[in-house]
Amino acid sequence: MMIITMHPIGYIHTPYTDPKGAPIQPRYGDKVSGTVEILPEYAEGLSDLDGFSHIYLLFHLHLSSEYKLKVTPFLDDQLRGVFATRAPRRPNPIGLSLVRLIKIESNILHIENPDMVDGTPLLDIKPYVSAFEDIGDHRIGWLTGKAGKAGKRKADDRFDR
Repeated sequence: MMIITMHPIGYIHTPYTDPKGAPIQPRYGDKVSGTVEILPEYAEGLSDLDGFSHIYLLFHLHLSSEYKLKVTPFLDDQLRGVFATRAPRRPNPIGLSLVRLIKIESNILHIENPDMVDGTPLLDIKPYVSAFEDIGDHRIGWLTGKAGKAGKRKADDRFDR
């Protein structure tokens, strides 16, 4: 098996000290502010990012341990395949969130609506480009009729078990 090694390019800072109580998706972050501290050796890579209103953050779910291939996700009471969910306990604990970029000061990105816990290691940043992302016709599988009910739900302890 191939070994892949990644190193953080920075750390995400949020008001959430525990996964329990954090928003289940960035959209439900209630305009909470956070910052992303880019390590000095990667700061040059932030050039031109300030022209984008939204960015994807790819991060290591560092508090996640063990994984299950079947989980009971938020908004459902049935076991589902982990790859058909956004559950944090995964074979490769990588998170993806789309957040609003407010401003950049040196190596600090000010963001809105983070859904990760404080101190989360950042692996990469990618700009959101609506012309690339708007796919029009799409399906949302088992979430049909449920996705709109997420509202202001916060994470609970279901993935601590």
